[in-house]
Amino acid sequence: MSYPLLERINAPGEIKNLPADEMPALCEEIRQFLIKSVSETGGHLSSNLGVVELTVALHRVLDFPQDKLLFDVGHQCYTHKLLTGRRAGFAQLRRKNGISGFPSPEESSCDAFIAGHGSAALSTAIGIARAKKLKNEPGKVMVIVGDGAFTGGMVYEGMNNVSKLNNLIVILNDNKMSISKNVGQMANYLTKLRTDPKYSHVKAHMETVLERIPVAGDAMVKVLQGGKQLIRRGIYKSTMFEEMGFQYIGPVNGHDVDMLTHTLTNLREQYAPVFLHIVTQKGKGLKPAEENPGEFHAVSSIDLNHLTDPELSPKDSFSSTFGCALADLGDDEPRLCGITAAMKYGTGLNFFKHRHPGRFFDVGMAEEHAVSFAAGLASQGLLPVVAIYSTFFQRAYDQIIHDVNLMQLDVLFAVDRAGLVPGDGATHQGIYDVAFFSNVNIPVFAPANYAELRYWLTYLVREARGPRTIRYARGEENPALAALPCTGRRFDLLEPAAGARIALVSYGAETEEIIAARDLLAQNGQQADCVKLTQIYPLPDGLCDALKPYDTILFAEDSVRTGSIGEQLGFALQQCGWQGRYLLHAVDNTHLLHANVPELRKDQQLDAAALCTDILNHLKEKQA
Repeated sequence: MSYPLLERINAPGEIKNLPADEMPALCEEIRQFLIKSVSETGGHLSSNLGVVELTVALHRVLDFPQDKLLFDVGHQCYTHKLLTGRRAGFAQLRRKNGISGFPSPEESSCDAFIAGHGSAALSTAIGIARAKKLKNEPGKVMVIVGDGAFTGGMVYEGMNNVSKLNNLIVILNDNKMSISKNVGQMANYLTKLRTDPKYSHVKAHMETVLERIPVAGDAMVKVLQGGKQLIRRGIYKSTMFEEMGFQYIGPVNGHDVDMLTHTLTNLREQYAPVFLHIVTQKGKGLKPAEENPGEFHAVSSIDLNHLTDPELSPKDSFSSTFGCALADLGDDEPRLCGITAAMKYGTGLNFFKHRHPGRFFDVGMAEEHAVSFAAGLASQGLLPVVAIYSTFFQRAYDQIIHDVNLMQLDVLFAVDRAGLVPGDGATHQGIYDVAFFSNVNIPVFAPANYAELRYWLTYLVREARGPRTIRYARGEENPALAALPCTGRRFDLLEPAAGARIALVSYGAETEEIIAARDLLAQNGQQADCVKLTQIYPLPDGLCDALKPYDTILFAEDSVRTGSIGEQLGFALQQCGWQGRYLLHAVDNTHLLHANVPELRKDQQLDAAALCTDILNHLKEKQA
């Protein structure tokens, strides 16, 4: 497929060389490029299809890198990357040595800031805009914020501090609100009027003149402003944004590239922070994505001719296994509640919602609220389960400590996407939860297969009390781990070998690698035993006694090294008098690639080959 207009853009600013009347055709080319490219590599699709015209208009108006463009969340940035000379990189999107699926200042000076988590970019943009003011630097700072991000409190914390930043433009990408024809036409007319520089000049001049009139001047200004706000309330239902210091403009059709370009051009001259409200359709240009944007939010490589509905054909995964098992438990336990933060399908809680709609709560992109809300439920005798991705639980750490743990409330944290996660790179790795839950003395369980997930979830719901955590990997169970029996024990010695003096210890998905490393060691004439933990914190009773007979112990985990279970086990063995050689393999979080899980394990020395090599090198040193 050829893209004659897009192929003429190979560097920042080259879009300005194309005639304005070709912009609709360029937008269509971009949309077709994204559908074809992302269907082959995987990536975020719906969100990017919705902001094509907006991003094109921004690149027609802005001058990079003097002007700054931020995204909330950064997965909307694909068109921006196309227009800044990174088209060729899409062949390896989110793969090792390819381009990131999020903004990356390391890739381009046109990427102002990393943005992988929602509701945060406005605060960052305000900081950048303020820095420009302090340094007397020219240029605009624009931030695109999806309507979903407005469920997160940081957005309002940021809006409360815009303080006359007339180099800041906040663009609300509203892909849910439906606007009637009449209101839309009136809004378009007012938008044209109010974005005209003449309007701004007249407004500012009139207020200045009126304020100079003794006694009556201020009153007249207030009357005029009050009349304007009454009209605005009638049209837009609220003037909240203006009351927080913004010049509110919109709603604007987010798929009219000419209108957007005209609006943004006029906003080059502004007297206050601007809040531009645009309306888009998520997934625009791909009918299945338009009808079900949630399913096409993030996709693996897909066959565009055979697309499925997630509610009819849920993919087999730890998430769906968890969701179905929790729904079953809800049948017998009327106090059980399911809570998530804009991740109904991703966490598998859609199954719980269908069975128990009155006890399901999606609080939006508000992880802090989700945890404190769960604390409130638990304080009244209910049994809330909070299911959130590991990377997003980081956002609620204060609430975990203060609102749940101090009172030892009965809240179960279901940590999805735990461990190494493919594609998204540093922003979405699930490598910190083990450290931060264990450091505040919250028990953590890490099942390695579906059978263990069902068993321990049942135990944690029906029998365990207080704050507690169950963590599991993204995607499907590994065949080698699926074959392991669910014994119900908190740690298992897997097929011990007679006379083995080496122990390989791990938990969760990384157990696959110690099993493979044991087989590699056997090929090199060395017998080793594998120990799989299911309860990883606190360390299970009897674990140190079981490990004492071994001369060499290697612990491998796909969690951050500092504060890891491996560190805790090493200390515990030392305290009980063990004097063998202890080798620890964990995640070095100083560099995290966007790559698939096997590549990440290899990069982090967590693959079977690296584990085997470390043992063999140690044995050579010992013999020497």
